Amino acid sequence: MKPHVFSQLCNVLQHTYGLQHTKRIKLEESVGICLMILGHGHCNRVVQERFQHSGDTIHRHFHKVLKCLNIMSMDVLKPSDPTFSAIPTHIQNSQLYWPHFKDCIGAIDGTHIQVVIGEDKKIPYMGRKGVPTQNVMAACDFDLLFTFVMAGWEGAAHDTRIFLDSIRKNSINFPKPPPGKYYLVDAGYPLRIGYLTPYKGEKYHLPDFRRSGRGNKIEERFNYVHSSLRSVIERTFGVWKNRWRILRQMPSYDIEDQRNIVVATCVLHNFIRIHDREDEGFKWDESNAGETHRNAQENMENIQDEEMKIIRDNIARSICGL
Repeated sequence: MKPHVFSQLCNVLQHTYGLQHTKRIKLEESVGICLMILGHGHCNRVVQERFQHSGDTIHRHFHKVLKCLNIMSMDVLKPSDPTFSAIPTHIQNSQLYWPHFKDCIGAIDGTHIQVVIGEDKKIPYMGRKGVPTQNVMAACDFDLLFTFVMAGWEGAAHDTRIFLDSIRKNSINFPKPPPGKYYLVDAGYPLRIGYLTPYKGEKYHLPDFRRSGRGNKIEERFNYVHSSLRSVIERTFGVWKNRWRILRQMPSYDIEDQRNIVVATCVLHNFIRIHDREDEGFKWDESNAGETHRNAQENMENIQDEEMKIIRDNIARSICGL
């Protein structure tokens, strides 16, 4: 994080979210403590040595800033255009996507973040790799900005369950697509109004196409473009995880704190992107990624909306010039 972005962050946290100096520690130092823990994943003892404060002081100031960042999430983790009236320039400027996906507003996917939890509570959090995780669902736009984050679900929770819970509960404030608009989702999600899936039973992931070409079938060509455009959520996850090392080795905080850490790092991800367009972290190379969250699960609900089937077929024919 560059100095001017750090200064802007401290200013916003102070004047908008109430973070204040204490008698012994300025708020800039409190923010620095929090950023060091989130960015480097350092334990309390290392941060004590760096800032020359007691463990209790480090703990207290870290959690104070963490709380402010989570309050800030309501203002930062949302679409820049809440009406979704503008067509994303990423789509307008691409011959691959334009005009086929002119009504697309973003992408949705899930990812797993490791958690540290007691043996007696571990089973619901056990993910696919046999380690406890929280399942995080997120939406993003085509500028690598998170527009929605739902963290804290147990690793064993089905992606579709998290998705349906998020879009059905008004209290969650999910940015629902207006009529005629849609998010891109992978085949693990239901095909329903406002959420466009690829064709099942056909090649989909980009590495598959790199090995054997884009294919000649109309469904394969649609899947290729869909996968290419939807990969923005994988790039966003990649940039986010690459910057905030705490996500790769979570300390043994309370489970609610571990959820709040996920949200706080997403807030900081967006803040940096908005205030520093030249930030090197956003030039992340996809080849640096580990295994992406490829949802091979079947839908919990067999939802295949006929209107979205027609939209998908029309886009596929448009891509093929039919």
